[in-house]
Amino acid sequence: MHFLDQAKIYLKSGGGGPGAVSFRREKYVEYGGPDGGNGGKGGDIVFEAVQGLNTLIDFRYAQHFKAKRGNHGQGRDRTGGGADDLVVKVPVGTQVLSEDKEEVLADFTEVGQRIVFLEGGMGGRGNASYKSSTNRAPRQHQPGEPGEEMWVWLRLKLLADVGLVGLPNAGKSTFINAVSNAQAKVGDYAFTTLVPKLGVVRHKAREFVLADIPGLIEGAADGAGIGDRFLGHIERCRVLIHLIDIAGDDPVQAMRVVREELEAYGAGLEGKPQLVALNKLDLADKELGDAFSEELIAAGADEVFAVSGATGAGIEQLMDAVLSYLPDRTSTETNTVEVEEVDEDGGEWSPI
Repeated sequence: MHFLDQAKIYLKSGGGGPGAVSFRREKYVEYGGPDGGNGGKGGDIVFEAVQGLNTLIDFRYAQHFKAKRGNHGQGRDRTGGGADDLVVKVPVGTQVLSEDKEEVLADFTEVGQRIVFLEGGMGGRGNASYKSSTNRAPRQHQPGEPGEEMWVWLRLKLLADVGLVGLPNAGKSTFINAVSNAQAKVGDYAFTTLVPKLGVVRHKAREFVLADIPGLIEGAADGAGIGDRFLGHIERCRVLIHLIDIAGDDPVQAMRVVREELEAYGAGLEGKPQLVALNKLDLADKELGDAFSEELIAAGADEVFAVSGATGAGIEQLMDAVLSYLPDRTSTETNTVEVEEVDEDGGEWSPI
């Protein structure tokens, strides 16, 4: 399954059914008259957030959603049947944007959340409804109201409690594999992660969802590297883990680059709590780790954790700190996000 977090789709609700023109004629009925019934209501376009989805790939192949129109009215004052609603199922975390992407029209943050997005047209009046003392045999009727239509953008922002950020090759994939059930691709080269990854972390009888996004580089806000388009997936996180390679050229500069890109992106990311973690502790001694920690604290970090995704050293203390930022939720009160493995190869998207 490929990962797709943006899609443009066309929506059209059903038109109302036309009213009927009919006259009652029966052998033993002395008086006839108009008996055309009203048309049925057209189907609504309804969005519903469902569990078990974490990609918009289905909307790459199905981009037009049209609800059926209401049925015609019939004689003997029979109202036409209303059309069924067309339910569009989307992952939790999906936003519906206007065609120009300037306005958020709907935001789905909970499983089961339903919104009637476009209402179907009302059915037209049959000729029986036009009967009056001065118009005994009306022939007029209404065709039914047309449905509403529009193009919208769907944008997925994965729901995760904790976000993982850092420069490329900081060891984020190894880290998320070590602490969660994720199976992220690991490689000794930059941009191993091309799309966001989710993993469920279980620590001290509690669970939370950790999101790993592709690495940021200087100038990401201006499109350098993969850019900053995937930062939207950590906008809802309560806390960020900022992973820094202890074997890198300049850990302090690495921290500044990522923080500047978060600030340039905005959307409240620059104000989120950040836990700075010096990763790959297995490649350095304690003295070097302590020296870098002091430099990072002097540069603005509140607290620095020395960890190793490869050996697991220091991870328990870091996870303890993460839990302090999350609501007190036991493993039986798990997240509403169901994590699935997503194939990174061949995924396509349209820049927002």
